Amino acid sequence: MRRHLIYAVSALLPAFASAQDRAAPYPVKPIRIIAGSAPGGAVDFIGRVAAQKLTEALGQPAVVEQRTGASGSIAGEYVAKSPPDGYTLSSGSMATLCVVPHLYAKVGYDSVKDFAPITMVAASIFVFDVHPSLPARTVKELIALAKANPGKLAFGTAGPGSVSHLGIEMLKSMAKIDLLHIPYKGVAPAMVALLGGETALMYDPVLTSLPHVRAGRIRAIAVGDARRSTQMPDVPTVAESGVPGFEASSWFGLLAPAGTPREIIARLHAALVKSIGEKETAQRLSSQGMDPVLNTPEQFAERIRNDLPRWGKLIRASGIKAE
Repeated sequence: MRRHLIYAVSALLPAFASAQDRAAPYPVKPIRIIAGSAPGGAVDFIGRVAAQKLTEALGQPAVVEQRTGASGSIAGEYVAKSPPDGYTLSSGSMATLCVVPHLYAKVGYDSVKDFAPITMVAASIFVFDVHPSLPARTVKELIALAKANPGKLAFGTAGPGSVSHLGIEMLKSMAKIDLLHIPYKGVAPAMVALLGGETALMYDPVLTSLPHVRAGRIRAIAVGDARRSTQMPDVPTVAESGVPGFEASSWFGLLAPAGTPREIIARLHAALVKSIGEKETAQRLSSQGMDPVLNTPEQFAERIRNDLPRWGKLIRASGIKAE
């Protein structure tokens, strides 16, 4: 009888240990936030903001780790295949989750099925800028000018598939206009081309354009978000300017591997929402041309589900290929 009791207790020990593990407080060790961009990039910056706030809120260090390459998909795959225990998170972006899967024949993750969204953190607002010599002060005037000169107005971008490219392709599609694409290797050389008059138009981050707009070297005619930029409050949105439904901003957020317990997601979400909403954090984001954007895990998941096919449709229609 005693032997049978010992066997019965022994059989229950793994289940008991598993239950103890599930009931263990979280976190009990450092948290890694995986970023797919080099130090100083937007994804890295968002990861560091989140890491600082999680460290302060949870009492365990949160650190950013770079895994660069393949437009962020290497980092995405790494997190997707990590244990769903809350200790490996992704500093994800609209580009990695909703654009890259359409540009490459194969990526090692499913943006919808392989992640448990926690919250969006910020959005980088983009703006349509024109060279001062261009006789267009509004989006309506730009569209009219483009229709009168099909394929002649040149726009520079940070490269094929970048937000600076996709935003203008979206305007082309929605307004039914034809523009000449000139890709550059990054936002900086594309801005140099616009300042020098080599191109007539650019869709670039507010942070990049703001100093030049203030100096009168370029003209901002509309921002591409659903709401006006806090840094350019007098510049209307594209939707306000006669193209309803236009929205092409770049957003960033934190995600965990799919299967991460709901209570851990809730703990991380609560810590981020409380701290990212602070004035000091909002100012830090603003210094990088970003506005804080906090939502629920369900809302973040819905944003990914909506943006993934939306960008895919535009990329296929425009024939954009990764370089």
